Amino acid sequence: MNTPLPFSTTAVTQANRNRESVIRALLGIVTVLLVLPLLAILGLLVKHGAPAMTLDFLLTAPAAGMTAGGIFPAIVGTLWLVGVSLAVAAPIGVLAAIYLNEYAGDHWGTRIVHLAIVNLAGVPSIVHALFGVGAFVLFLHLGTSILSASLTLAIMTLPVIIASTKEALAAVPMSFRQACWVLGASRWQTIRHVVLPNSIQGILTGVILQVSRAAGETAPVMFTGAAFYLPFLPQSVHDQCMALSMHLFTLSTQVPGVPEALPYATALVLVALVMSVNLTSILLRSYLRSRRKW
Repeated sequence: MNTPLPFSTTAVTQANRNRESVIRALLGIVTVLLVLPLLAILGLLVKHGAPAMTLDFLLTAPAAGMTAGGIFPAIVGTLWLVGVSLAVAAPIGVLAAIYLNEYAGDHWGTRIVHLAIVNLAGVPSIVHALFGVGAFVLFLHLGTSILSASLTLAIMTLPVIIASTKEALAAVPMSFRQACWVLGASRWQTIRHVVLPNSIQGILTGVILQVSRAAGETAPVMFTGAAFYLPFLPQSVHDQCMALSMHLFTLSTQVPGVPEALPYATALVLVALVMSVNLTSILLRSYLRSRRKW
C-alpha cells in the first residue's frame, strides 16, 4: 500500500482546486458579459458620432432649428445643474450620514429614517420632477430655473450620498474611535480628524454617483428648469438653461431633419463628461488610498 507524502495533493484538495477554477472561470465570463454591452454602446456612439465631433460642435450654439451648430449652451447648462445640485446635496448628505452613524442610536426612530432613505432612493425620477414643480417652482415661487432644477436633483440624489457615506463611516474600525476617546478627544474631534479622513473614499463614491445621475437625468430638469432652446448662456441660478440630457431627447424625438451624427455626438459628449468625472474620482481615491494608515 502506497502512503501519500505529507505535503502531496490529495483527491479532496484537487477536487477543491478544480471547483475553484470552474467558479473563477464562471465569474470571469459574467464579468466579460457585463463589460461587452458597455463596449458595444461606446463603439456605436463613436462610430456614428465621431464625424460630428469637431471643435465648432463643442464651442457653438445650435443653429438652423437645431439641425446644425453645436451644443455649447447644453454643456454649460449641464455644468450649472450638476454643480449647484452637488453644492446642495453633498454637504446635507454627508452631515446627515454623520449624524445617523455617529450620534443617533439604533432605535425605532433611526430605523424609520433608514427605511425612508431606502424608499426615497427607489422613487422614479418623474415623481421627483412633479415634486420639484410643486415645491420649488410653484410653492417657493422659484420659477423654472437652474435653482429649481438643481434642488430637485439634489433631493433625488440625497439617498445615494447618505447611504454610501454611512457605509463608509461604518467601515472605520471602532477601535480608532475608542483610542481617540481614551486620549480625551471629543466625539466631533474624533470624527473630524480620524473617521472622515479614513472614510473619504466611500464618501467620494457617493458624491460621484450623484454627479453621474444628475448629469444624465431628463425628467426632473425638463419640468423644473431646462429649456428647449436658449440663444444665451445662463448668468445666475435664477435663469433657465439647456441640458445635454434634454437636448439629446429633443434631437432624437422632437426635431425633424436632424443629421444622424448629431444625436450620437451629443450622447458621446454626455458619456465622456460622466466618465471624465469618474476617472477623476478614481485617481483621487487612489491617491487617498496610498496615504491610508490601515
